[in-house]
Amino acid sequence: MLDVSFYKDKKVLITGHTGFKGSWMCQLLIMAGAKVTGYALEAPTDPSLFEMCHLADHMQSVIGDVRDLDHMKKVFDEVQPEIVIHMAAQPIVRESYKNPVYTYETNVMGTVNVLECVRLTSSVKSFLNVTTDKVYLNKEWEWGYRENEELNGYDPYSNSKSCSELVTSSYLNSFFKDMDVAISTARAGNVIGGGDFAVDRIVPDCIRSAEKKEDIIVRNPFSTRPYEHVLEPVVAYLMIAKAQYEDKKYAGNYNVGPDETDCWTTGNLVTLFCEKWNRATGDSIKWIDRYDGGPHEANFLKLDCSKLKRTFGWKPRWNVETTMEKIVEWSHIYLQHGDVADCMKRQIEEFITE
Repeated sequence: MLDVSFYKDKKVLITGHTGFKGSWMCQLLIMAGAKVTGYALEAPTDPSLFEMCHLADHMQSVIGDVRDLDHMKKVFDEVQPEIVIHMAAQPIVRESYKNPVYTYETNVMGTVNVLECVRLTSSVKSFLNVTTDKVYLNKEWEWGYRENEELNGYDPYSNSKSCSELVTSSYLNSFFKDMDVAISTARAGNVIGGGDFAVDRIVPDCIRSAEKKEDIIVRNPFSTRPYEHVLEPVVAYLMIAKAQYEDKKYAGNYNVGPDETDCWTTGNLVTLFCEKWNRATGDSIKWIDRYDGGPHEANFLKLDCSKLKRTFGWKPRWNVETTMEKIVEWSHIYLQHGDVADCMKRQIEEFITE
């Protein structure tokens, strides 16, 4: 699936490296021997996975805003990256309703700025823009969206990521077709895993409630989402970036999500968490349904990942049950003040060697 040895000594620049998904990617690349540079704001949560695993000690971590083109260009000029993976974003649907302008500035103009830096940096051979499954016009139908479906996200977050896709397509058509750089986008499903401390996400909400030994509040138990362990998309991103680095024919748009059996309702996912958590800890936590009348969110959403499977022979490795076991393992170590960095490394080794 992914030969991580490819990344040894490769110069990789990641935007959004201080976030949850970025931290897992940085750790994997550090373990692979890559020369990693990150460009992002300070870690978006407290506590922070990036900080508790001391990742800045093993890479070049630049604190910067993707809206600041001049600063980012200086970093590109200094680093001369070969591979660029753009993950910096305002990623929360509910936050996008509260701060739509910031969401669009970050997710749209941030993408413009990264693409402009790629355009002006001849060392870059492979660029991947990470977006979301929510870029599609959601018709609430029962089959998965394919890469050629209409892009028109409903809320400011989803729509800004649709715009990010369109910006990438425009830059590809306008500038990159005659350049020696491969451009792809990757649309991932709902990513879960140990070390996510974001607000308004269901698994972090579960962990916070478990820590306090309180009932878990679920605001929309019947919404269906494609849940996947964070290492699924991280490894897929690196697989795509490697493939198109070696051959531009692999550049394109890709869905990255679980199989249909791992499209779960939120209520069933939380029930699974409670079962795994109570078995591992001896607690007896439960969840309660409490719809809070919040802003519009999709009820049903899943992806058709046949293109990724057909092109690369890719398939998901950890189903939701295994994923939840890994989350409980990591989170229990965290709450016991154990070595979460070591747990993270062990889970990465297990995932990439299976």
